[in-house]
Amino acid sequence: MSDSKKNVLIFGAGGFVGKYLTDELAANGYQVTGSDIRVPEWAGGTFATANLLEYEEVRALISKELPDVIINLAAISSVGQSWKNPQLTISVNVVGSLNILQAVKESYGRDNMPKVMFIGSSEEYAVSDAPVNEEYPLDSNSPYGISKMTQERFASLYGREFGIDVYLVRAFNHTGVGQADNFVLPSWCKQAAEIDKSGAPGTMNVGNLKVKRDFSDVRDIVRAYRLIIERGTPGKVYNVGSGIAHSLEDMLTKITGFSSQEITVNVDPERIRPTDTPMICCDNTLIRTELGWEPEHDIFDTLKEMYESYQR
Repeated sequence: MSDSKKNVLIFGAGGFVGKYLTDELAANGYQVTGSDIRVPEWAGGTFATANLLEYEEVRALISKELPDVIINLAAISSVGQSWKNPQLTISVNVVGSLNILQAVKESYGRDNMPKVMFIGSSEEYAVSDAPVNEEYPLDSNSPYGISKMTQERFASLYGREFGIDVYLVRAFNHTGVGQADNFVLPSWCKQAAEIDKSGAPGTMNVGNLKVKRDFSDVRDIVRAYRLIIERGTPGKVYNVGSGIAHSLEDMLTKITGFSSQEITVNVDPERIRPTDTPMICCDNTLIRTELGWEPEHDIFDTLKEMYESYQR
């Protein structure tokens, strides 16, 4: 990558992945401007507030910065949340992305378009009992997955019709220290650590333990995003995931094993989704062979780091 292509604007930079991606890009020579609806506590350097649902705010920021690279992390990113508020999920994940695409179209000349990355999801894929590659059929069974399918279609359309270099990712589950505890693994790590700190046995509330999911450390995920921007092919979809699916039951056993206290597990009906895909696992052959990406973090080591972060 040439030095002239290192100015990056990240929408949704105030979220969990935003901090890790900002650190990853800054460590590799990029000048990063973060943006979100509010400034996060950790923000340093350049940060600009913008509401992704307000088109004029998005257009004004893009026109002012004219970055070489735009990455959209802003999303309703929980399947569970998407069932509770499907309207907001579509607004943020689809309309917000459209606002970025339209602002790019109006702010740049066709011969000087930026690279624009949109983050899709493994939840877009139809149900499969084997690892899925990028050619596997899409047929989501959640509002979240449908929103990501729609975002991807619009991004491809704008890339084709207006010459925008769009980079498309379907990220599988990822986690790490700092993820909100309304997600399953941080929730469990927090509950187990609090029971341990209490000095007495306790009960953990969980949802469906029978599903299998491909979880990666967020640091591996953001490194993949950087490599796709640097070396990937515009318009091509890249799966990003570890290639290994663990049952949530096994992951829960690992987390409860960190505690010195006895933990009783209670399956809470309120935590069971209307539909839950039995297994989601990534076939990451494309990104491995084309871009040389490999996972560097063991997910069970990540769980230990997350658990310990709640013990402090």
